[in-house]
Amino acid sequence: MRYTLRQLEVFLAIAQAGNLTRAANQLNMSQSAASSALKDIESQFDILVFDRIGKRLQLNEQGRQLRPMAEALMAMAEDLEQSLLQHAIAGPLNIGATLSIGNYLAVQMVADYMAENPGSQVSLDVENTEHIVEKVLNYQLDMGMIEGEFHHPDLIVEPWRTDELTVFCHPDHPLARSQQDLSADDLVSIQWILREAGSGTRQAFDRAMHGLLPKLNIILELQHTEAIKRAVEAQLGVGCLSLITLEDEFKRGDLVRLNTPGINLNRQLYLILHKQKHRSAGIQSWLNLCDKWSA
Repeated sequence: MRYTLRQLEVFLAIAQAGNLTRAANQLNMSQSAASSALKDIESQFDILVFDRIGKRLQLNEQGRQLRPMAEALMAMAEDLEQSLLQHAIAGPLNIGATLSIGNYLAVQMVADYMAENPGSQVSLDVENTEHIVEKVLNYQLDMGMIEGEFHHPDLIVEPWRTDELTVFCHPDHPLARSQQDLSADDLVSIQWILREAGSGTRQAFDRAMHGLLPKLNIILELQHTEAIKRAVEAQLGVGCLSLITLEDEFKRGDLVRLNTPGINLNRQLYLILHKQKHRSAGIQSWLNLCDKWSA
C-alpha cells in the first residue's frame, strides 16, 4: 500500500485546521513531520490536494474529492481498533446540538450513551443551527441535532421529534393578569425578547409570525436561552422559547405561559449527517439512542 493511515490523518487535520502548524499541534507532531507526511502522499501519487495561500492551506478540487473517502477510511480504522481492543465498541463521538436541544435534552442523552457504551468518549458542541451545520459539513462533527430547517446537497436531514414554542412573560405582566388569549393587536403591542437570527428557535418564531413580523416590536435579540428568561423575569418584555426550556420556571411560577390561539408554534427537530460520512459503530449507537428519545 502506497499510503499510511498517519498520512491520511495529517491530510484530514490540515483540511480541518487550514494550517500546517495547527494541524501538527493537534496531532502532537512536529511541524516538519507533518509537512513530510503531506509531501509523501502528494509525491507518491503526483497530486496536489491543497492550494497554498500564504501560510494557509486550502483544499483544492482534488482534495475535496479525497476528503470524504479519507474520512470514511479513518472512521473504519477506528472501529477496527476499538474491536481489536475489545472495549468500548463505539469509538470517540463528536455530537453537535443547538441550544435548546443541547442544554435540555442532549446532556442526559450523553449520560445514557455512556452507560450503554462503557469507556466511550463523547464530546458535545452546543451552538446555533448555522454553526452546527457548518461543522457537520466540515467533518468537525460526526452528526448534529438541530432546531431549524436546513437544506444542503451534502447533508442527510432526518426528522427526529416534534417540539413546541411558547410565548411567556413575568407573572405581573398585564397580559398574564388578564388571562386572556392574545390577539394580533396584543402581539404587535408588546415588547419582544427573542433569539438571534440564524437560530432554529428564531426561524420557527419568524415563520409562525410571518404576517405580523414587520409590525413586531423586537427590543432585544440574545444568543442564550437563559439570558432571555432572565430578561423576561426582569420584566423587560415577552419571550418565545421552546417549551422544554421553560418547564421548571412554569412549575415554580417564575414565568407564565401565554395563550396564542391561531398562531402555530409547533416545529420539527432534525438529525443531520454528512452524506459521505461513514456511519461508525458510535454514530449508529447514537442514532439508536435518538430513536428512543424521539417521543
